[in-house]
Amino acid sequence: MSEHQLPHELIRFAHNSERQFAKLLDFYGIEWEYEPRTFTLERDRDGRPAQAFTPDFYLPAYDLYIEITTLNQKLVTKKNKKARRLQEQHPDVRIKVLYQRDYLHLLVKYGLEPPSQLSEQLGEGEPLRLDVDPRPRRSGPAAESA
Repeated sequence: MSEHQLPHELIRFAHNSERQFAKLLDFYGIEWEYEPRTFTLERDRDGRPAQAFTPDFYLPAYDLYIEITTLNQKLVTKKNKKARRLQEQHPDVRIKVLYQRDYLHLLVKYGLEPPSQLSEQLGEGEPLRLDVDPRPRRSGPAAESA
């Protein structure tokens, strides 16, 4: 039995936003795994991992990792840097970082939080789409030399 099939009460989510996101995925029948893989991003001179990144979710049907970031800007910057390094070192790995605005839009859209409490924080933004490759595609002469 994989971890995502356990009742949510038995999974130790690092943050309540992850628990709510898992419930949303369950509601729509989207298979997910919670923190299934840790990627080593840097090793010390003895070959031991010095920096690693464990994305919050993996969605097998989309072959996509999701990292939820709803915390302070310093941590957002750190997670963005790790996500970029992950893509540089593993170009075949797809990852999408959900920022606080993305996450709040999801809460409102799917009725997980009353809009009145969040309306000031939302602003306008693009709707979340999991079917879009988050990495920009390059074409032309510059892409051939990259």
